[in-house]
Amino acid sequence: MAQKERDVAAWARAGQEQTLPGWEELPSIPLYMDQVLYYCNESLAFFQGEMEGGALTSSMVNNYVKNGVLPHPEKKKYGKEHLATLLMLCLLKQVLPLPDIATLLQGKPLDRETYEAFLQAHTQAVGETCRELLDRQDRREDLRRVALLLAAQANAKRAAAQEILSLLGEEAPKEAKEKKKKSRQE
Repeated sequence: MAQKERDVAAWARAGQEQTLPGWEELPSIPLYMDQVLYYCNESLAFFQGEMEGGALTSSMVNNYVKNGVLPHPEKKKYGKEHLATLLMLCLLKQVLPLPDIATLLQGKPLDRETYEAFLQAHTQAVGETCRELLDRQDRREDLRRVALLLAAQANAKRAAAQEILSLLGEEAPKEAKEKKKKSRQE
């Protein structure tokens, strides 16, 4: 087996062991910005590869707050809801634009149930991808072809998610108008 194939197989085996922190594993005390950046970048290191400076910066966090995707910190401190949202944002922004992620989060603080559902789906997807990579390695498939197929699958799933979010985004203004109309009638 050539070095590149060994590297891919090693990555896939390591990926089967990787997961994001569960809700209960998130720090229970609020963190300052530099602590948030360190925690999130450490938690995401496997999924972000060789990104220089980490997956998350203070400018990005401030931008998420400014755009209403992340709730404002309390006295410059970030709690579990913030950390869970930031971990999700760092992974989702790789495949979805920020407005679509905002539609997903609905401008509300992230709750345990939503985060755990995301965590379960993410862990399952990573596990399936790693198993598929190892299986393809065993069959000695060409790495370029494997990468092409994985990218095509990712693109199809991204397109499906964006279509659903587009439909959900159209519903939000209608719901707001209906609530406004109803409140005027009362």
